Amino acid sequence: MSFEEIYRLYFRDVYLFLLAMSENPDIAEEITQETFYKALKNIHKFKGECSLKTWLCQIAKNTYLTHCKKQKRLTLRYSIELLKREELLI
Repeated sequence: MSFEEIYRLYFRDVYLFLLAMSENPDIAEEITQETFYKALKNIHKFKGECSLKTWLCQIAKNTYLTHCKKQKRLTLRYSIELLKREELLI
């Protein structure tokens, strides 16, 4: 099976999985694309111990969780910068 076929077969499943997790169509789309990029780069690591769909959803979940952690750090950093600016204004 070609990677193009894998993409066609599983794109919707992965997207809906991420949409359920994120509740945001834009984030689900972005992470789905990133998931398939990672899968393409690492297809040689797929050992067949689970279904291809399960493997893709695991990549999707991990990618989404990394995205959330990154967003949390950025939000925290932005909040700290705002607090520092407010202290300078007072």
